[in-house]
Amino acid sequence: MIDKHVNNPKSPKFYVKRYLDGKKKELQNKIILDVPAGSGVTTEILLENGAKVEPFDLFPEYFMLKNIECKRADILDKIPVTDNYADMVICQEGIEHLSDQLKAFKEFNRVLKINGKLLITTPSYSNLASKFSYLLFESETVRHMPPNEIDDIWMSDKTITNEIYHGHIFLIGLQKLRILGKLSGFRIHEIRYSRISKGSLFLFPFFYPLIFISSFLRYFRNIGKHKEVPKSLKIDVYKEQLKINLNPKHLLNKHTFIIFEKEKGLGDIDFRIESKVKPFEKLM
Repeated sequence: MIDKHVNNPKSPKFYVKRYLDGKKKELQNKIILDVPAGSGVTTEILLENGAKVEPFDLFPEYFMLKNIECKRADILDKIPVTDNYADMVICQEGIEHLSDQLKAFKEFNRVLKINGKLLITTPSYSNLASKFSYLLFESETVRHMPPNEIDDIWMSDKTITNEIYHGHIFLIGLQKLRILGKLSGFRIHEIRYSRISKGSLFLFPFFYPLIFISSFLRYFRNIGKHKEVPKSLKIDVYKEQLKINLNPKHLLNKHTFIIFEKEKGLGDIDFRIESKVKPFEKLM
């Protein structure tokens, strides 16, 4: 392997490899986009599992595999493939670097076939240690400063491109990932557990009772609102969010590993509820 971290249980690459190796039969001859491809470790895993991989990255110069070309692509501009092209898109350790994450999700929708999978890994912003670090200093961990212009300009080679590869400026939690997926035609297919966050485990007995009570109070309070919205719809939406918030695995999971499934094309997405739509003159 070009990256020994795939054998390190402390690395998210270890869990991605384990997942993909377990899907070997399903991956045979499937078209999979690896974006951002980075050094090429995920591309290598996919090739070994018989997939037809196409790697893309904003800085393909850092791609290490020699037997396959990594093409330059900016997710927020356009991945250079046709609509409904791929069976799977893997965005490993990439979404937290993107300034317009909704636009990225819509681009993933465009390139995926219906029922295609979108695999995303990203540092957890939903575990208790991350929530506590944000409370204290709006930082990713207790060791980090908040995002800043010193630590979070990762790559900026003007001889290659005028684009800047940002650091973890746009960290994102499960609830926001869920709604961005919904707005882009995806549903959550699976949220996988990686490894436990020791800091979160320490905080769990102190904060979980508060989270539990607060989450249920919020759930029932909002079920009673928006009388014009069918109660069954509110229950479906709010219950999904409640389960995400209360699941101890999400509060303790060191790293986010989530798999979406494309349900609809972009042109078929519409969450407007006519009874809630007000004429502009009534809003003035």
